[in-house]
Amino acid sequence: MPYFNCTQEIGKLDLVPEEFHGSKSQAGVVPSTSTAVGISSSRVADNTGESSSSETCKSNYEKLPDYLKSCLDYSSFVTKRHPVEIGKLVRLLLAEGLIQDKPGDSMEDVAANVVKELIDLGMLQEVHDGTEVKVPASYLQLSILKLEKQYFVSKTANSPVRLEIRDDGRDIFPNVEGRLVRSLFIITAERRHYSIGSTGCLSRAYMRNVCGMRFLLVLDLDGKIAYLPDEVGDLIHLSYLGLANSDLDELPRTLGNLQKLQTLDIRMCGKLSKLPIEVLHIQQLRHLLMSKSFDDCEIRVPEGIGKLVNLHTLSGIYGGDGIARELSALTQIKDLGVKRVSADHASELFAAIKKMESLASLSLEAERCFFEETNFTLFPELDAFSPPPLLQEFYLHGGLIEIPMWLASMENLTRLTLSFSYLSENPTSVLQLLPKLKHLSLWEAYRAKLIGKEFCNAGGFPALETLTIASEFLVEWTEIATGAFPSLRSLSFSCCSSLIFLPEGLQNISTLQELHLGSLHPDLARRLEVLSETGRLRAFI
Repeated sequence: MPYFNCTQEIGKLDLVPEEFHGSKSQAGVVPSTSTAVGISSSRVADNTGESSSSETCKSNYEKLPDYLKSCLDYSSFVTKRHPVEIGKLVRLLLAEGLIQDKPGDSMEDVAANVVKELIDLGMLQEVHDGTEVKVPASYLQLSILKLEKQYFVSKTANSPVRLEIRDDGRDIFPNVEGRLVRSLFIITAERRHYSIGSTGCLSRAYMRNVCGMRFLLVLDLDGKIAYLPDEVGDLIHLSYLGLANSDLDELPRTLGNLQKLQTLDIRMCGKLSKLPIEVLHIQQLRHLLMSKSFDDCEIRVPEGIGKLVNLHTLSGIYGGDGIARELSALTQIKDLGVKRVSADHASELFAAIKKMESLASLSLEAERCFFEETNFTLFPELDAFSPPPLLQEFYLHGGLIEIPMWLASMENLTRLTLSFSYLSENPTSVLQLLPKLKHLSLWEAYRAKLIGKEFCNAGGFPALETLTIASEFLVEWTEIATGAFPSLRSLSFSCCSSLIFLPEGLQNISTLQELHLGSLHPDLARRLEVLSETGRLRAFI
């Protein structure tokens, strides 16, 4: 049966109904390996900058197998307002039951392959350095069909409904009586920057209404709430619980009742410092996402976290208090983020990470300490660290005395971020040799005032597509070597307020499409106007 979507608009109590035009079933389907045949031309048209005709898009859409069509329709729902993280889309597809196990592959890998297939077909577009996706308008209008309210009421009598509430700040929960709401997405007025008459957060009464929707599979709240009631433990069908930006200071112990929960997302909950021990009862938990931003507080997890052997994602965790030793049991982890790494547990942590042979993404943030008369972070014992061989994404936040030589051996690395490293030596002497590196961010990573051709030799960074540099020190990049950055399409200077000159040779990078600059020095702003007049570069200031 089809799924239906309805939205509560600002200042309106009525729901705006929509139907997924092509979806026939909510059941997950294991994908075949040859579904792109006959519709791959859509991707080619997008790459050449030509918009596909509506008839071509319609034909491509209708040729999609059911499993891809249902995933595209769902993606249209979750990305119609703004792009969504690829990882979040994967987790939501799993929670909705749109993906089933495939022998030999994890559910996450199957879902990620579905997303990749839609990207290759041009039906999903990558944005923000490839970390987020959205459905192009041409396919968005094919996936969702507007319905008259009367028709919607009759059709949804026995059909599942996905409900999106764009909170207007009046703390009024919509009337959904008689509808089988399986997925609920709420964006608060504060998160929507709509504060007229706002109560500031969702009230206790509002949240009790939310927790009365007993058949929910997905509950995704974005914004402040007064508290999460114990009744959340009655949502026994829940597979996905998102509480990002909720500002909660505690979670109810009844979370342990959610035995089907796959994802618990509590990122950016600034007041939350620990998890209740009952979380360890959720043996099906696969994704535990906690504090994310740099210098955000870490989350203390209870002793016994090593028993959650189905975990694929664990981020924002504190590795001290013996937890680093427990991580040795979680050898199946694919995405790990550890905060406040310090000397008292670094060796145990690195030993645990070495056992995670399937680890694809790793984030490490050093504990703050006093260094060179500044409040600084400095990584301990990095010489003893040995990165897992399959690691593709690496985020290193903290001071470095020198660039770790083992970085040169990370041949599978596609994304690297060095933040607040404050290196005195040029890190790219090592990094430009990495064969698969596509995205590089150097955020206060290098303290040089002047960089030149040595930053990238001819043929250096062969696969690099996006480069972001943020530096309070950088004044001038003198020259780019001929043949350097052969694949670069986006160059960003962020918080480089002292930068006066763009490098000579920048105009010779034939693949470069976008130049992003922020906090411009006045002299550079004037030069940028001249560069933009050539029409070859799009500059975003």
